[in-house]
Amino acid sequence: MDINTLRSVLTALALGCFLAIAFWAYSKGARKGFDEAALLPFSDDDGLPEKREPVDNRG
Repeated sequence: MDINTLRSVLTALALGCFLAIAFWAYSKGARKGFDEAALLPFSDDDGLPEKREPVDNRG
């Protein structure tokens, strides 16, 4: 196996990975999760802990 064969195999693998990710991203099953994630910036922050002031531990 020479370097050109290795390059061809790696290029084909990279293309396959890209197509698999693109298919997953545009599939109907992933749409619900993406729609929920798109609304996260607009959700209420009730579930987040309150910010606390730093504690001085110098004794």
